[in-house]
Amino acid sequence: MSVNKTLYLGIIFLVLLTLYFPVLQDLFADWNSNDNYSHGFFIPFISAYMVWELRDKLSRINPTPSQAGLLLVLLGLLELVLGYLGSEFFLKRTSLILVLSGMVIFLFGLQYFKVLAVPIFYLFFMIPLPAIIWNKIAFPLQLFSSALAEQVVRLLGFSILRHGNVLYLPTTTLEVVDACSGLRSLMTMFALSTFIAWQTKFSLWKKWVLFLAAIPIAIISNTIRLSATAVMASFYGESVAQGFLHEFSGFVTFGLGTAMLIILNFLLLKIKISKG
Repeated sequence: MSVNKTLYLGIIFLVLLTLYFPVLQDLFADWNSNDNYSHGFFIPFISAYMVWELRDKLSRINPTPSQAGLLLVLLGLLELVLGYLGSEFFLKRTSLILVLSGMVIFLFGLQYFKVLAVPIFYLFFMIPLPAIIWNKIAFPLQLFSSALAEQVVRLLGFSILRHGNVLYLPTTTLEVVDACSGLRSLMTMFALSTFIAWQTKFSLWKKWVLFLAAIPIAIISNTIRLSATAVMASFYGESVAQGFLHEFSGFVTFGLGTAMLIILNFLLLKIKISKG
């Protein structure tokens, strides 16, 4: 890359950074305060790693700048303006991804964009969903998770009743709140499964299996978390269970989900070996 082009890219980067600094500042604050999106801190680094891994492939592509990229840039900037006018964080934040896509196409061409599409779109995982969408998904998941936990705890031989998202145990009552709905685990598992699927050399259908496996894995790991919490509450009371739930069980849930994804990856690898 020539010195002039490097300088040109540096200027564009500084302009984008200046334009989106308030947006990124708010996003950083959201990651810091919203436990549902604390994984957002890692997403830009994972995306950058993906780009780094693709460097050899990119070096073999002859850049063919396309004016079509300017249209995406303009649409992204329009989305940014609408986000400011409507005080809508989601629009402001997602506009950055649209602008980045347009800049890649404008400066390097569609072939570059096709290679970089996954790392760029991976950035969506760092952007919190609008509250209205989150709540529409979270509440049904709360009810579903509560029902699953009830069945598991009953199978383990403990007395339990459920009303909506409230679990009634002989010694205490537990409410499956938004943070325990499993949506947080689902978002994290989707980000993780996408990265694992991207890294594999699997065929397309196996990659989709890994990606979509985030749904049952998040549900299973969250059900284990809630069931363990209910059992602990039966033995040690609500205070101990709540402490476990909020301070430690989230790490256990993530660990279980990660282990299940790794096992599934291994099984898919064995299928490939058996066919070979």
